[in-house]
Amino acid sequence: MTETITLAHLSDVHLAPIRGFGLRHLNIKRGLGYLNWQRSRRRVHLRPSLDLVVADLLAQKPDHVAVTGDLINLGLPAEYDAAQAWLQSLGTPDHVSVVPGNHDIYTSLRGHPGVERWADYMRSDEWGDQFADEQPGGFPYVRRLGPVALVGLNSAEPTPPFVAAGRLGHWQIESLARVLKRLADTGLVRVVLIHHPPLPGQAPTRRALRDASALERVLVEHGAELVLHGHNHVDMHHNISWLHGGIPVIGVASGSSGRLHKREPLARYNLLHISRTGNRADIECVTRGLDSSTGTVETLERKLIAPHVPAPVT
Repeated sequence: MTETITLAHLSDVHLAPIRGFGLRHLNIKRGLGYLNWQRSRRRVHLRPSLDLVVADLLAQKPDHVAVTGDLINLGLPAEYDAAQAWLQSLGTPDHVSVVPGNHDIYTSLRGHPGVERWADYMRSDEWGDQFADEQPGGFPYVRRLGPVALVGLNSAEPTPPFVAAGRLGHWQIESLARVLKRLADTGLVRVVLIHHPPLPGQAPTRRALRDASALERVLVEHGAELVLHGHNHVDMHHNISWLHGGIPVIGVASGSSGRLHKREPLARYNLLHISRTGNRADIECVTRGLDSSTGTVETLERKLIAPHVPAPVT
């Protein structure tokens, strides 16, 4: 019997405009980030472009939506509230999963819950509770979606100015190893969600995942069927070799880019059609996004990224 689900992957929406910037929120990093937004990024990340992409995404009626971070820009209290409202328009926590990005945990906060405003979108479901460890912050979380087990990671931490790097930390990586091992026994298709590109060399040092080598070792040892990420604002397709075949590592460009910027394309998202027959997993990736000539959302690429055989069920 074949089970199939469609998972939509959206990332780096950088919701605009920025509101609620008062003197009490000002520090060096936010000040520099605000200047960068005013000088360039506000002309790139356009809400009308995001709205077009989201309307098309919802019209495709995916079974679930994964948002891999950078919902906001400067970590201002009003931004978290606006992002919460946007998430609610995207779907309920049962239908949307989120992992934070470096802009979501941008700098220190005083007296505000920050990304905890989105906690309902970033926690294990009742089924996943049996596989997830009790870790500070609730990561990794585990959710089941038919033949798929979603595993959410938090690679974001406050960083100094001019640094957008991430880190999982020893405890989260050790917990991930245990989670992947437990999930292997279920025969489900394991899909890992993370903001930063997960492999060494996929981003410059100031923007990279600091412990990417440790994460790669866990993936090689325990396996997964798919890893989804954002952060670089470009489409990325890589593959990790492990005992039972390959692990596709797929990055998606920004979901809100209304103008071409450097090598970053216009706004887009991915639809992952994931099916399982016995021990075989098939994954097709369909990229849909803004077409520069028509201004409408079109299919830009369609690619079979896996047939893949998960670890045997024991």
